[in-house]
Amino acid sequence: PFAGWSLPLHYEQGHLQSHLHTRRRCSLFDVSHMLQTRVYGRDRIKFMESLVVGDIAELKPGQGTLTLLTNERGGIVDDLIVTNTSEDHLYVVSNAGCADKDLAIMRGRATELQAAGNDIHLEVSDNALLALQGPSMAQVLQAGLSDDLAKLSFMNSITTTVFSVPGCRITRCGYTGEDGVEISVPAERAVELAEQLLGVPEVWPAGLAARDSLRLEAGLCLYGNDIDETTTPAEAGLMWTLGKRRRAAMDFPGAAIIMAQVKEKPKRKRVGLTSVGPPIRPHTAILGPEGTPVGRWGQKGWSGCAHGRGRGWAANPHSPLHVSTSPGTVTSGCPSPSLGKNIAMGYVETAHSRAGTSLTVEVRKKQHPALVTKMPFVPTQYYMAK
Repeated sequence: PFAGWSLPLHYEQGHLQSHLHTRRRCSLFDVSHMLQTRVYGRDRIKFMESLVVGDIAELKPGQGTLTLLTNERGGIVDDLIVTNTSEDHLYVVSNAGCADKDLAIMRGRATELQAAGNDIHLEVSDNALLALQGPSMAQVLQAGLSDDLAKLSFMNSITTTVFSVPGCRITRCGYTGEDGVEISVPAERAVELAEQLLGVPEVWPAGLAARDSLRLEAGLCLYGNDIDETTTPAEAGLMWTLGKRRRAAMDFPGAAIIMAQVKEKPKRKRVGLTSVGPPIRPHTAILGPEGTPVGRWGQKGWSGCAHGRGRGWAANPHSPLHVSTSPGTVTSGCPSPSLGKNIAMGYVETAHSRAGTSLTVEVRKKQHPALVTKMPFVPTQYYMAK
């Protein structure tokens, strides 16, 4: 179960084979659980910028950006992709686990602005969403397109016909670090398109397990694990999502808190970790090289989860036990199929965040050496048109 959907962990090939196949060839992920929304009206950019930190006004037709929906405390409500389509709307893709709260926030703000005379209209799409990811994606997909994929850069989008299925939106993006696309396809034609793609021998179906290990190798955050409403963009290393104009205007939710953190430096930071020995999993404690704490341990709701015992946050991300981003705690971790060693990300106090810093991780009450490591762990292969 995942955010109210039933998702396959893997198909017959298994997690390891599927992960490596995506890096070497091409895999198809069904990501139809993601929320897709269209924002219409002449004030759609004003509406979107009242909710997120990104510079939506600067996006060219067909261009998209990863951005953050923030709250008044500077916390991350969700991470989402906003595309300024060549048609007459913004296209927004957000996380399934945040769908209800995102929609409530968007609808509430739309109602406020409409009452003030603004022109905004929201429409939830019932399209399916398929992600084709891997180095041979372009070769596979080009066979079913009249458009030239070589002209479509990373984070850009077109509406076209794909393998005889009209009305598909192709966005060159993904969650694996590889060259890839997400295809928003009318729901009634989704199975047909998926079968066409899977009919190509080198395209394998891939499930949730490979999606998670691939995104971790690419240094990408999973909402609810690595970022949440208690985490700010400065702490999460996501300040690059803030446009220069937006920083100066400070007109997004939580701007004063976020920009003060930038000036003063946050007390904790998200870092990458590598280690040998047993795998590092979420909630693993991160300690100094001599086993000394690197976070403010023992505060209410922290110490239990930091030692891997408390799991209250998984059931209720708003409970006091939601500690996934506490300093001294791993938030994502797994053995890396590509690198053959353990990788993880987590939060440490800023003094311990420099790449190359030696730390230890506590797995089953034993301490093992770990190293703060730059991310992505595996180089990304995003495509930029010449």
